[in-house]
Amino acid sequence: MGNSADALQPAWQPSAATIRAAKITAFTEWLAAERGLRFADYDALWRWSVDDLEGFWGAVWDYFAIPAATPRTRVLADARMPGAQWFPGVTMNYVDQVFRHATALRPAIVARNEAGVDRELGWAELQRQVGALAASLRAMGVTRGDRVVAYLPNIPETIVAFLAVASRGAIWSACSPDMGRIAVLDRFRQIAPKVLIAVDGYRYGGKTYDRRELIHELLAELPSVDHMVLLPCLDTAHDPAEFAHCTPWDAAIAGAAPLRVEQVPFDHPLWVVYSSGTTGLPKPIVHAHGGIVLEHVKMGALHLDLGPEDCFHWYSSSGWIMWNCQLSGLLLGSTICIYDGNPGWPDWNALWRFVGATGVTFFGAGAAFFLSCLKAHVEPNQVADLSRLRAVGSTGSPLPPDGHQWIYDHVRRDIWVDPISGGTDFAGCFVAGVPTLPVYLGEMQCRCLGAKVEAFDEAGRALSDEVGELVCSAPMPSMPLKFWNDAEDRRYRESYFDMYPGVWRHGDWLRITPRGGAIIYGRSDATINRHGIRMGTSELYRAVEELPEVMDSLVVDLEFLGRESYMPLFVVMRPGHDLTPQVEAVIRERIKLALSARHVPNEIFQVAEIPRTLSGKKMELPVKKLLLGHALEKIANPDAMANPASLQWFVEFAARRVATERAA
Repeated sequence: MGNSADALQPAWQPSAATIRAAKITAFTEWLAAERGLRFADYDALWRWSVDDLEGFWGAVWDYFAIPAATPRTRVLADARMPGAQWFPGVTMNYVDQVFRHATALRPAIVARNEAGVDRELGWAELQRQVGALAASLRAMGVTRGDRVVAYLPNIPETIVAFLAVASRGAIWSACSPDMGRIAVLDRFRQIAPKVLIAVDGYRYGGKTYDRRELIHELLAELPSVDHMVLLPCLDTAHDPAEFAHCTPWDAAIAGAAPLRVEQVPFDHPLWVVYSSGTTGLPKPIVHAHGGIVLEHVKMGALHLDLGPEDCFHWYSSSGWIMWNCQLSGLLLGSTICIYDGNPGWPDWNALWRFVGATGVTFFGAGAAFFLSCLKAHVEPNQVADLSRLRAVGSTGSPLPPDGHQWIYDHVRRDIWVDPISGGTDFAGCFVAGVPTLPVYLGEMQCRCLGAKVEAFDEAGRALSDEVGELVCSAPMPSMPLKFWNDAEDRRYRESYFDMYPGVWRHGDWLRITPRGGAIIYGRSDATINRHGIRMGTSELYRAVEELPEVMDSLVVDLEFLGRESYMPLFVVMRPGHDLTPQVEAVIRERIKLALSARHVPNEIFQVAEIPRTLSGKKMELPVKKLLLGHALEKIANPDAMANPASLQWFVEFAARRVATERAA
C-alpha cells in the first residue's frame, strides 16, 4: 500500500556539519578503523547490525567501553526467541555505567515542579545520596534479588532511589502516585516487595493530593513489606510513628557511606515494569542490567545523538517506560532535565518555558502533547529562548504530518524532529531516527540498529511498502528475561510469539517505505477492516482530529458473523462546539477524502471523553469488546485508566446496541 506522501521532498535535511558531528558517524568511523567494516549508507549499516548480531552488539560493548567486573567472551550464546542468552559469564552493574561520567563541570539532574521550584543535583551529591540510601537499604536487610518498590513522582529522589536499589543488586519497580489503590496493588502484589519507598502526596494541575491514607492501605495489603521510607512533599506535619518500621527520607540519605556497587550477572533482573493492564492483571515484565545498558546506550547515543554536552528532557510520569528511558541520558553523561506536574498547567507553554530556562538540547514528549499545543495555538518561541534546542522527539502514538509540520513552523525550521516507536515490553525502540538522514513528514527515519524489524502478512511473509504486522525476527539484548511468576514462560510466549513462532509480534501495523523509513498505523488488534480493505485507526484519527472543532476521537469496527460490520465514531468536541448535522457532514466528507468511502463510519456520536490508559493510549480494543457484549469487568480495569468515569457512557451505549442486535 503506497502513500502519496512518499513523493514529497524532505521536511529536513542534515547539514554536512551535523553529519560530521553525529555520534553515529563517529561509530561508523570506529568500525572502519577497528573492525575493517565500511558501509555505503545507513541501510547497509542496519543490515549488518541485524545479520551479524554478535558482531554488532560486541562492537557496541567495545566502542562504549561498558564497565564490567569480568571481561566479555561470547556475545550471543543462544539466539532462540524467547530464551536468547547474551554475554554469558559477564558480571556488571547498571550503576557503574552511570557514575563513570561523574564530573564537577555540569549537574547530573536539573528539575522543576509545577509550582516553579527549580533544583539541581550535582554528580558528587547524587553519588553521595545513592551511597547513603544504599547503605540504609542494606541495614534494612535488602540483598541481591529483593524487590524494592516506589510510589513516587518524577523528582530527583526517585532517581536516587532507583540507583540505590540497582547498586545493591535488588530489583526496582515503581508506580506514580496518581495511580489508585487497585492499580498499584495489582502490580506490587505480584512481586512481593520487601521495602516500600513512598511520597506522602503530590501536586498536579494546581491541586495537592494527600496519599497517606492510601499508603496505609497499601501496607495492609502488602504483607511482604518489612520497611518503609517516607518522603514528605506536602506542607503538613508528620507523626514519626504514623507508619510502622518507617524511616524518614532525610534520615535514609543522611549518611556518608561510600557507594558500594554489587556486581551481578549480565542477565540479572534490574527492574519490573508493567503493561498497560487494560485487561486482567498487568504483565510484570522483567529486564536485565546488561540488556538495558546496551539498548539504552545504543539508542541514546546512536539514535538520539546524546552525549555529555547535552541537556536531555523527555516529559514523562514515573509510571511510564519513558521515565526509565529518560535515565539513559545518565548512562551517556548527559544532564537529565525532569519536570514534575501537568504539562498543560497553567497552560500548554509550561514545558516550553522549562526547556528554554534549562537550556534543553533534546526535548521529547508524547505525540498528544504536540497536537495539544497545535490546537491551543501555542507559540513556543514567544515564551522561551529555544536557541539551544537542536532536536524534538515524539512517541506514545503516531505523530501525524500536521504535528511534524507544527514543530517546524512554530519551534524552528532547522530543528531535527525524531519520532520513535517501541514499547514497555523491551524498554527500547524498533523504529526511530538518526541525525544523518532526511526527515519526511509523518514518517520515522529508519529501523533501529540491532532491531530486525519487518512487516509480515498473516502467513509470515515479509512485505515491501505494504502495511503488515510489526515483527522483530531476531533477538535483542533488552527483550524481557521473563514475566514474574510466569510458569514455563507461558504468558510471555502468548504475548509475543503466538502468531509467528520464534518471531516477536509487537501488535502494531507497520509499513517500511521504499527509502527505508517507517510509518506506524496504530495497533493491529484495533484495525479497521471494511470491505476487505484494512486501515490503521491512526489514519482516521489524523483526518478527523485535524478539524478545529474536534478535540479527540475513537473509532471501533464491530464485525458480526454473516453480516456487514458496524463502525461507530465517537468524538469529543472543543468547548463551544457541538456535533451538529453540518459538522457531522464535514467529518464524513473529510474521512471520505482522506481514506475512502468504505471507511466513513456508520454513525457518529458526541461523547465527553475518550477512555484512555494511564499512559495515554486510546482504549480501542476494550471499547470494541464492550460494544460486542463483553462484561465491563472482563475487558477493562478502571484503576489502570486515566479517566475511568468515561466508560459509563460506553456501558450504556453498549447495552442499547446489544439489545438491538438481539432483537435483530
